[in-house]
Amino acid sequence: MMKPNSIASTLGTAQHGLNGDEDSHEHARRVPLWRHTYVQVLVAIIVGSLIGHFAPQTGQALQPLGDGFIRLVKMIIPPVIFLTIVTGIAGMRDLRAVARVAAKTFAYFLFFSTLALIVGLVTANVIRPGAGLHATIDTSPAGTASVARYIGKAHETSLVDFVLNIIPDTFVSALTTGNILQALFVAILTGIGLALMGERGARMFDVLDEISAVAFRIVGILMKAAPIGAFGAIAYTVGKYGASSLADLATLVLTFYLTAIVFIVVVLGVVARLAGFSILRLIAYLRAELLLVLGTSSSESALPSLMAKMERAGCPKAIVGLVVPMGYSFNLDGTNIYMTLAALFIAQAYDIHLGLGQQVLLLGMAMLSSKGAAGVTGAGFITLAATLSIVPSIPVAGIGLILGVDRFMSECRSLTNFIGNAVATVVVARWEGVVDDAKLAEALKPGGGSANASSALTD
Repeated sequence: MMKPNSIASTLGTAQHGLNGDEDSHEHARRVPLWRHTYVQVLVAIIVGSLIGHFAPQTGQALQPLGDGFIRLVKMIIPPVIFLTIVTGIAGMRDLRAVARVAAKTFAYFLFFSTLALIVGLVTANVIRPGAGLHATIDTSPAGTASVARYIGKAHETSLVDFVLNIIPDTFVSALTTGNILQALFVAILTGIGLALMGERGARMFDVLDEISAVAFRIVGILMKAAPIGAFGAIAYTVGKYGASSLADLATLVLTFYLTAIVFIVVVLGVVARLAGFSILRLIAYLRAELLLVLGTSSSESALPSLMAKMERAGCPKAIVGLVVPMGYSFNLDGTNIYMTLAALFIAQAYDIHLGLGQQVLLLGMAMLSSKGAAGVTGAGFITLAATLSIVPSIPVAGIGLILGVDRFMSECRSLTNFIGNAVATVVVARWEGVVDDAKLAEALKPGGGSANASSALTD
């Protein structure tokens, strides 16, 4: 079979088609700073925040800009996942290797998801952010209605329903509903089927490979609108919620941010070092994508670019195609930290003491519900509601206590989830012994993220 086109090179062509034959380092030196997309996104976030703060009504009116951009990106995610995985698996041809990668990926996700839940639990016990609040449950119609909406969604996301929802109604619907896991499911089946055809599948493989190139050209075009999307999304968030809503629950928000930072720098940092790279250099390499996630509060907005950049950093296409989409549903480190931390915060705020056995029960229920609601819009808050609904010690209505500040913790959840999946991709590739060390070193060297203009979000 023909060797698959590189996703990264495809995006590079889309972004720099007129200069494709020039040396990327020379090109990066000639590009003015303001032309770099990560700079544009950063400026957009700052301007959007100012507008949201000083002109809240105007900021809220800009919501369609952020929503529209996220919808554009979600539009292209299923075909990108499908084409990447199909060509990646078919290109490997060794189905035992595919099964081995999938097993290692699940093992990694299970371990670090559980570790993140434990970190949140330990942090809440040590810092006790909810102690002294002596809160009471909001029984007003408005408060009850807000909480009931999330509780209802939580009850709709059982583990059985989640598993059944992976199977699409039709093959085509998996690529049209925007469900990442359904796209992943049919892509794996198609890739396996194509690999089993041997040389007979070569022509179809080549066609899909060319279509993949087209899909990533489209990604390159859509990502030019990233600053506009980040501008509208952050303006709406600041305009609607404002900084004043943080005052009463600042301890919870600060505790969560501090815990997430420690988890990234220490836990993921050690994992990265053992895998032969620096977590800080990886963050610098992904700076444009991280700014986009920060601005839109959606890690999905940078999913296509993450896949491109991880391949450019020396991770094989097949591994990127398996690990990244799976991680968006099963490797939610930020969400897991938030769940146990917020649950204990609510218990402390209502002066409810939880013994060791009750906290172990909470941990177990959080492990199950976090998988049952994976991929659901607003997954962090909904999974928290789902967990509390099956833990009798904590009143589920207590989620109303943190409803006002949840939006400000959403950005941190998304950023932590995003970085966790980037680390997981390199680790699994290293585990398989297939990392291209030269590409990894080139990508992560200082300035590597901007010198190599091959991602849709850089330069």
